[in-house]
Amino acid sequence: QVHLADSGGGLVQAGGSLRLSCAVSGRTSSTYPMGWFRQAPGKEREFVAAISRNGITTLYADSMKGRFTISRDNAKNTVYLQMNSLKPEDTAVYYCAAGGENTRDVRMRRLDYWGQGTQVTVSS
Repeated sequence: QVHLADSGGGLVQAGGSLRLSCAVSGRTSSTYPMGWFRQAPGKEREFVAAISRNGITTLYADSMKGRFTISRDNAKNTVYLQMNSLKPEDTAVYYCAAGGENTRDVRMRRLDYWGQGTQVTVSS
């Protein structure tokens, strides 16, 4: 069984930065493409970013391009989401996820595992 533990959320002012981490246990992280999703209150969960098994290919939602960067360190079994220039509308619970065969599968939610979520709150 694979377990994903996401962390790094918190309260930050608009324009600030946060780095989220997702630690993978139970199987090496390089087994899966991985990604991040988020869900704001009263809204559906939405795709944020995805990364291939070897970290070479990445995919972003249009509204996050240029501000968010997904990366992974397979030696540490960890995936990261660096978030810069944060806006109040980025406030949400952020979830990491794993599964599928490629980054398109991640975006299409063809996923096997989810983290428990970490809260990000951006104040204006």
